[in-house]
Amino acid sequence: MKKKKVYQVSRKRSFLKTVTWRIIASLDTFIIVWVVTGQISWAGSVAGLEILTKTFLYYLHERGWNYILWGKYSITRKKLLSFQKLFF
Repeated sequence: MKKKKVYQVSRKRSFLKTVTWRIIASLDTFIIVWVVTGQISWAGSVAGLEILTKTFLYYLHERGWNYILWGKYSITRKKLLSFQKLFF
């Protein structure tokens, strides 16, 4: 059986994932609150508060998962090149 390598994830990667996810999730929250209440001001207030709290919580969650080795493997250069040719 081939030995699988574990890799480490940088804090920059975790931070960028946090920011991009927060944009998507906050937009979703804004739209839901706006549809439910019909008030843009409420939607903005809820989404604004959510940005502050959930960004911090997601970052901690993401960094915590880096300590769990389950499902973390390195990608061989050959597989990476094939992936890049397929999608880029």
